[in-house]
Order: sequence, then C-alpha cells, then structure tokens
Amino acid sequence: MAKIIWAPSALDDIDAIAEFISRDSIDHAALFVDRIIETADRLKNFPLSGRIIPEIGNPNCREIIYGAYRIMYRIDKHNIWITGIIHGARNWKPPHD
Repeated sequence: MAKIIWAPSALDDIDAIAEFISRDSIDHAALFVDRIIETADRLKNFPLSGRIIPEIGNPNCREIIYGAYRIMYRIDKHNIWITGIIHGARNWKPPHD
C-alpha cells in the first residue's frame, strides 16, 4: 500500500477553495475538505487509477476528478504526492522547471 503525502501547494489549494466555499457555507466547506481527502486516500490502494495529466504526459503524474476539481498527484516509488487541487475550468499550465 502506498503512502499519501500532501505537498504544501496542495494544502494551500484546499485552504483557498475551502475559504471561498465558506463564504456561503462553513458546513459545505468542511464537507468539501473531507471529501477531497477521502477521494485522495483511495489512491493508497489504487495509485494508477487516475489518468495521466494531459498537460504533462508523464505516466507518474496523474489526476483524479472530484466534482469540478482535478486532484493532481505524482507517484514516487511507494509514495503518492498530492501536488495540487485545481478547478477544472481553470486554464492550468504545468510549472516550468
């Protein structure tokens, strides 16, 4: 079973999304955070279940979808790094190395 590790950037994404949702409902914001974490935790058993991120094309860089959000992650040996939570309507481009 793989270990899930949340990158600081992904935690920042969750905080920003939850803050936005909480403007309308604190309960919905908390539920969103819980569901995102539950969805990502499933990767422990099925790390290859996500599709390859089209903008990157690397088989180790994948994403799963929760609602309108892309949960992006990188597979690294026995670890799964959650690297970002991005709204699907956002015109996202990978960071440059």
